[in-house]
Amino acid sequence: MDGDRLAFALQSGIHRVISEQETLNRINVFPVADGDTGTNLTLSLGAALAQLTLAGPKHLGKMLANIADALLDSARGNSGAIVAQFFQGLSDSAGDTSRFSTQSFSDAVSLGSEYAHDALANPMEGTILSVIAAFAHSLNQQTSRSPVRQFEALLEEAVVAAQDALIRTQEQLDVLRKAGVVDAGAKGFVAMLEGMADYIIHGRIAEKPDLTALHLEAQVIETAGEAVDLQYRFCTECIVTGSDIDRRKLRESLADLGDSLVLAGTKRKAKIHIHVNAPGDVFDLARHYGNVSGEKTDDMHRQQHSTHEIRNQFAVITDSAADISDDDMERLDIHMVPVRIQFGDRGYLDKVSITAEEFFEELARNPLHPTTSQPSPGDFRRQFQFLASHFPDVISINLMQSVSGTLQAAQSAAARTNASGEIHVVDSKNASLGQGLLAVFAAECAQAGLETRAALVAINDMIPITRTFALADDLRYAVRGGRVPAWVKRVSDLLRVIPVLRIGHNGRISVGGILLGRGGRIGKFARFISKRMPTETRLRIGIGHALCEKDAIDLETRLKDIMPNIMSSFVTSLGAGIGAHGGPGTLAVAVQDHPDELT
Repeated sequence: MDGDRLAFALQSGIHRVISEQETLNRINVFPVADGDTGTNLTLSLGAALAQLTLAGPKHLGKMLANIADALLDSARGNSGAIVAQFFQGLSDSAGDTSRFSTQSFSDAVSLGSEYAHDALANPMEGTILSVIAAFAHSLNQQTSRSPVRQFEALLEEAVVAAQDALIRTQEQLDVLRKAGVVDAGAKGFVAMLEGMADYIIHGRIAEKPDLTALHLEAQVIETAGEAVDLQYRFCTECIVTGSDIDRRKLRESLADLGDSLVLAGTKRKAKIHIHVNAPGDVFDLARHYGNVSGEKTDDMHRQQHSTHEIRNQFAVITDSAADISDDDMERLDIHMVPVRIQFGDRGYLDKVSITAEEFFEELARNPLHPTTSQPSPGDFRRQFQFLASHFPDVISINLMQSVSGTLQAAQSAAARTNASGEIHVVDSKNASLGQGLLAVFAAECAQAGLETRAALVAINDMIPITRTFALADDLRYAVRGGRVPAWVKRVSDLLRVIPVLRIGHNGRISVGGILLGRGGRIGKFARFISKRMPTETRLRIGIGHALCEKDAIDLETRLKDIMPNIMSSFVTSLGAGIGAHGGPGTLAVAVQDHPDELT
């Protein structure tokens, strides 16, 4: 088997896995019933397709090395990390060879099986490991009996062994037996083997499926298993690169932080996958072993809730530039893609690996002003792919296009998402609390049972009547971040005035006015807002603060006293999106027409 033949076989196998994506998601109950194994394998193996479809002849050894590296970077979830390590074993065994004999192929798969087993801190039977081991064992037995056997017969028998091992997984783990399913990761690996064998034996390459063309009736299939209380909430991943990573010590250190630990890769590049409650602890520990990149987290609690308890017509997701109360996030099942924050060479995931309080404390003491960067299309695609395989539609409410490329990243990801659900990306023309109120409204539409098209019309009608104002206590942070010229701060200090920023109907930030004098800023800010709001319309408001909760509560009280048409309100911490430029002491208010009863 030369590189070209293996490349075609792998293409066929990966296409078969992609075609099984939604089935794999729905039978995913181990280690957590969060319904994402199909998504994780699709995204993980999808990265290998770029290597397999390069023009020109393929050198087998070099191709496998490139695939192993690509899979390490793209691996998602337990199964994705295990498959990445399996291919690392194949690559190391192949070395610089240009073709496999049946014997060298068997040896490579055996090493891949060993690598996959050793990557887990707590390997268990009845999982993808069992299927990989059964496949390797069958190959080994056959080549021992007949060293010159052809690949066609070799694979035919070995795939049957893997299929038998897959069936047995249902009896090896109690959680699978109770749910009446086989292990999802194991089924995905068998699908890859079946696609490969179909090409080797029959010369057929499985076509890459277009899941977006599937009829939406597929969405009514129940997800297997039951939602349970999770000991650890976040599926956390990152890449560590270094010259000589002590993987044994790294694994031992990580084991104390959570469970479901998979450590894939080599001494030069390692992929961490672990379930924890404090993702930041994982990233901090990893930095002791090398440079950390590719930090990612998935909220398994919210995923599990969505796949087992929510039957809405669409899911709602936003980016972390939106400021939303924790109660609303939980109550309305709103998903979030974190913005990335960088203090010098130290990176964080907004609201995941750094809290709002920790961010403002770091902002106050660190001489390096933070930079924020939009989530990558890959960050969006991972969540889009998951949600679109469980819901008929997904609505993404994103930071206004005029200040960030976040909207374009979401649109790019939506175009590349291959799942039966449709992704609708909405420019909120807002930020912070205003963007948050729009995400809340969208989720309320979903909870009320609105059809997607009707909800999109309602959301777009709500955008121009959602207004956001911000009051910075100290302009030095805006100057440090380059958002405000230094002379503006000097004039503001000299005249003792405080500028009020607002986001207009066109989605642009401007100075909406000034408050004269530094004293009594809470009352002045409340009166400033009330004068610009309608008195005959029922309103709801959101108030955000940067380490000044008492001021925010005082502002809420004053606004409600002078604006009796406020029907509901909440107070929450501001995130890095606006906080990086306002600094500690910043107050923000978003005002939205109170929605009528949604029907």
